[in-house]
Amino acid sequence: MAERIDEEVQVVYKNPKPLFGIIKRRPKYDEEGHLIYYKKKKLFKYNRVNRSFGGDLTMFAFLLIAGAFMAFPLVYAISQSLKPLHELWLFPPNLIVKNPTFKNYIDLFNIMSNSLVPMSKYLFNTIFITLIGTLLRTISASMCAYPVSKRQFKGKNFIFQIVTLSLMFAAPAATIANYIIMANLGWIDTYYAILIPALGNSTAMYLVKQFIDQFPDSVLEAARIDGAGEFRIFWQILMPSIKPAWMTLIVFAVQDFWNMGSSIFIYREELKTLAYALSQIAAAGIARAGVSTAVSIVMMIVPVITFVITQSNILETMSTSGMKD
Repeated sequence: MAERIDEEVQVVYKNPKPLFGIIKRRPKYDEEGHLIYYKKKKLFKYNRVNRSFGGDLTMFAFLLIAGAFMAFPLVYAISQSLKPLHELWLFPPNLIVKNPTFKNYIDLFNIMSNSLVPMSKYLFNTIFITLIGTLLRTISASMCAYPVSKRQFKGKNFIFQIVTLSLMFAAPAATIANYIIMANLGWIDTYYAILIPALGNSTAMYLVKQFIDQFPDSVLEAARIDGAGEFRIFWQILMPSIKPAWMTLIVFAVQDFWNMGSSIFIYREELKTLAYALSQIAAAGIARAGVSTAVSIVMMIVPVITFVITQSNILETMSTSGMKD
């Protein structure tokens, strides 16, 4: 059957019967006497990628179930923080709070208001450490990863092997050595004891280095031929191109510094963080069980917001979709 398809009209030459998806209207003929049918207009248009409507529906149902399963811990934590004390001890527990109240948050605010050190001081310490620590870790890791990845010098492979080897050691294994160093430098009870070690995070350097490896050397060579210096190449060419890597690094750094609790380097109460103060409140006993649920939500807010803002870049890093030659 030969067909001629225009934008709005389908001409059928030999088969006068309505085809699937074509509705029959008042018979009309073209100039050559052939019967004309009109296509039925669809209410919705979408691009289908090798899937039928049933396949799309199945995929949507699967993603909906998976999303609900992943959101369950967050929904349950929020529900717990809104429960009065008698609902917290019900068994089996209720997923959704029946009598929501903000008493837990009010009690938390009152306790923090009556502490010897104002809540604003704890909050300032946490925000300051989080911002400065994240900035230092991101810049230092990127600057260290660039020469190890793209420059040729003696001992390059040895340095990277040392960095890789350091990933095998847990942070508490170096606690005593770090304390001795900080004590000799006179940095105990100062911000330096927390911020300066952020410059030497091997995990951050390893992550950025693996992403820089995918960046084409030809682009860097072209910039050098045009007269660009190494710092300009790093800051204006490389850094914008590896945005997914350092955005992922920011998420990890914010989570580490924001949730930093008691530190062996800080003993003065006015220099301690919000996570430490809230953990002390939550550890007071059963009477503050409701307050402890509010504490978990307060400490969760900043990392969740940071992840939501940077999630697209994190997914790009996980898929290793950097530039290649």
